[in-house]
Amino acid sequence: MKIKDLHGKGLEITYLEKAIKQAETFKGYSHQDKSFAEFDKRQKAYWADIYEKLFILKKKQNEHSISKD
Repeated sequence: MKIKDLHGKGLEITYLEKAIKQAETFKGYSHQDKSFAEFDKRQKAYWADIYEKLFILKKKQNEHSISKD
């Protein structure tokens, strides 16, 4: 399975459930040091985008699985 990140880079997804959990965790990270606020904003947008794409991939996978049954 593959997705593209915000920068157009292709990412190979081997373990979808683990990838979803990782993206969910990373999208919540931020530094306590406010001098990183702009960086944190970009990182949160990146990981929120990845999470959304992974979730859509999972939904499609589930729909495909149901239609096979």
